[in-house]
Amino acid sequence: MDPYIDLLKVLLPELLITHFDIVKHEIKQDVLHLNFEEKVAIPQEFSSGLVISHGFHKEITIQDFPIRGKKVYLHIKRRRWLDKKTKAAVQRDWNLVAQGTRMTVEFAAFLKALNHY
Repeated sequence: MDPYIDLLKVLLPELLITHFDIVKHEIKQDVLHLNFEEKVAIPQEFSSGLVISHGFHKEITIQDFPIRGKKVYLHIKRRRWLDKKTKAAVQRDWNLVAQGTRMTVEFAAFLKALNHY
Protein backbone atom coordinates (compact mmCIF):
# COMPACT_ATOMS: atom_id res chain seq x y z
CA MET A 1 0.00 0.00 0.00
CA ASP A 2 1.04 3.57 -0.60
CA PRO A 3 1.66 5.24 2.80
CA TYR A 4 0.51 8.62 1.44
CA ILE A 5 -2.84 7.16 0.38
CA ASP A 6 -3.24 5.56 3.82
CA LEU A 7 -2.53 8.93 5.46
CA LEU A 8 -5.02 10.72 3.21
CA LYS A 9 -7.70 8.17 4.13
CA VAL A 10 -7.26 9.17 7.78
CA LEU A 11 -7.47 12.91 7.06
CA LEU A 12 -10.12 12.99 4.33
CA PRO A 13 -13.33 11.10 3.56
CA GLU A 14 -12.27 7.67 2.28
CA LEU A 15 -14.80 7.93 -0.56
CA LEU A 16 -12.79 10.80 -2.04
CA ILE A 17 -9.47 8.99 -1.90
CA THR A 18 -10.95 5.81 -3.37
CA HIS A 19 -12.92 7.30 -6.27
CA PHE A 20 -11.24 10.65 -6.96
CA ASP A 21 -7.76 11.89 -7.86
CA ILE A 22 -6.25 14.95 -6.19
CA VAL A 23 -5.38 17.19 -9.12
CA LYS A 24 -4.36 20.33 -7.24
CA HIS A 25 -3.82 21.69 -3.76
CA GLU A 26 -3.30 25.25 -2.63
CA ILE A 27 -2.88 27.02 0.71
CA LYS A 28 -4.09 30.62 0.84
CA GLN A 29 -3.54 32.25 4.24
CA ASP A 30 -5.45 29.98 6.66
CA VAL A 31 -7.39 28.00 4.03
CA LEU A 32 -6.42 24.71 2.39
CA HIS A 33 -8.05 24.09 -1.01
CA LEU A 34 -8.00 20.51 -2.34
CA ASN A 35 -9.20 19.88 -5.89
CA PHE A 36 -10.52 16.45 -6.85
CA GLU A 37 -11.65 14.89 -10.13
CA GLU A 38 -13.53 11.60 -10.32
CA LYS A 39 -11.34 8.80 -11.65
CA VAL A 40 -11.90 7.54 -15.18
CA ALA A 41 -12.77 4.01 -13.97
CA ILE A 42 -16.21 3.00 -15.27
CA PRO A 43 -18.69 2.77 -12.38
CA GLN A 44 -19.71 -0.79 -11.48
CA GLU A 45 -23.38 0.06 -11.87
CA PHE A 46 -22.74 0.77 -15.59
CA SER A 47 -20.28 -2.06 -16.29
CA SER A 48 -22.91 -4.19 -18.05
CA GLY A 49 -23.43 -1.51 -20.72
CA LEU A 50 -21.10 0.44 -22.94
CA VAL A 51 -20.36 3.80 -21.32
CA ILE A 52 -17.63 6.33 -21.95
CA SER A 53 -16.44 9.35 -20.00
CA HIS A 54 -18.29 12.42 -21.25
CA GLY A 55 -16.85 15.41 -19.40
CA PHE A 56 -17.58 16.74 -15.94
CA HIS A 57 -20.46 18.23 -14.00
CA LYS A 58 -20.08 21.70 -12.55
CA GLU A 59 -17.57 21.70 -9.68
CA ILE A 60 -18.98 21.67 -6.17
CA THR A 61 -17.21 23.09 -3.12
CA ILE A 62 -17.80 21.71 0.35
CA GLN A 63 -16.22 22.42 3.71
CA ASP A 64 -14.55 19.61 5.64
CA PHE A 65 -12.89 19.27 9.07
CA PRO A 66 -10.17 21.84 9.75
CA ILE A 67 -6.62 20.46 9.53
CA ARG A 68 -3.80 21.95 11.63
CA GLY A 69 -5.77 25.14 12.24
CA LYS A 70 -6.60 25.64 8.56
CA LYS A 71 -10.08 25.64 7.07
CA VAL A 72 -10.43 22.92 4.45
CA TYR A 73 -12.44 23.26 1.26
CA LEU A 74 -12.88 20.32 -1.07
CA HIS A 75 -13.46 21.24 -4.72
CA ILE A 76 -14.98 18.20 -6.41
CA LYS A 77 -15.63 17.54 -10.09
CA ARG A 78 -17.81 14.52 -10.80
CA ARG A 79 -17.69 12.76 -14.15
CA ARG A 80 -20.55 12.49 -16.54
CA TRP A 81 -20.82 9.25 -18.50
CA LEU A 82 -22.45 8.63 -21.87
CA ASP A 83 -24.29 5.36 -22.48
CA LYS A 84 -23.39 4.66 -26.11
CA LYS A 85 -26.39 2.41 -26.62
CA THR A 86 -29.12 4.76 -25.35
CA LYS A 87 -27.16 8.02 -25.88
CA ALA A 88 -28.23 9.03 -22.36
CA ALA A 89 -25.95 10.84 -19.94
CA VAL A 90 -25.56 8.87 -16.71
CA GLN A 91 -23.79 9.53 -13.42
CA ARG A 92 -23.04 7.92 -10.11
CA ASP A 93 -25.30 8.80 -7.20
CA TRP A 94 -22.81 10.34 -4.78
CA ASN A 95 -23.85 11.23 -1.26
CA LEU A 96 -20.99 13.66 -0.60
CA VAL A 97 -22.81 16.61 0.92
CA ALA A 98 -24.91 16.56 4.08
CA GLN A 99 -28.50 17.57 3.33
CA GLY A 100 -29.04 21.32 3.65
CA THR A 101 -25.34 22.12 4.09
CA ARG A 102 -22.18 22.60 2.03
CA MET A 103 -20.13 20.29 4.31
CA THR A 104 -19.17 16.66 4.12
CA VAL A 105 -21.55 14.26 5.86
CA GLU A 106 -18.86 13.37 8.41
CA PHE A 107 -18.14 17.01 9.31
CA ALA A 108 -21.85 17.83 9.65
CA ALA A 109 -22.34 14.80 11.95
CA PHE A 110 -19.38 15.94 14.06
CA LEU A 111 -20.79 19.45 14.45
CA LYS A 112 -24.25 18.07 15.22
CA ALA A 113 -22.82 15.81 17.95
CA LEU A 114 -20.75 18.69 19.31
CA ASN A 115 -23.89 20.84 19.56
CA HIS A 116 -25.55 18.28 21.87
CA TYR A 117 -22.85 18.70 24.57
